[in-house]
Amino acid sequence: MQSKVPLAVLVLLTVVTVPARASGFDDKTFDQQSIDALQAKILQAQPREQCFLYAQLVHQMTEVSLRQYAAGDAEKATAMLKQVQLLANKIHLSMSEDNKRLKDAQILLRHTAFRLNEMLRNSSLEDRSLVAETLAQVNQAQNEAMMQVFRK
Repeated sequence: MQSKVPLAVLVLLTVVTVPARASGFDDKTFDQQSIDALQAKILQAQPREQCFLYAQLVHQMTEVSLRQYAAGDAEKATAMLKQVQLLANKIHLSMSEDNKRLKDAQILLRHTAFRLNEMLRNSSLEDRSLVAETLAQVNQAQNEAMMQVFRK
């Protein structure tokens, strides 16, 4: 009888806390102001912090691009995706063995690639090549980050 009570409490806590933790990356709404603030933060950050900050920026810009595309503003979404491609290259250049929060950057990039894959499935024929190129570059940055994590 006593073992059933802790088990019931454990099950109840699991049911209550798992949905709260499952929602994470997509809960926040990003806008141009948050993107500009993050870009300013990157300029002031130390080199070992920049990889994660670039990953955050890529994620935020991807989310904004997804919203713009869903709202029918394909031109702004396309411009944002081109910036994401440039930033994915900067992630590659800023990666080193002493990066802070490299595992967090890798997880964030994996989620960003997932969101870009969703966008690829829902995009029009004209936009698919740009989304596919962006997805490939984000996947490459994510793979490099993962390899760097495993080297540690």
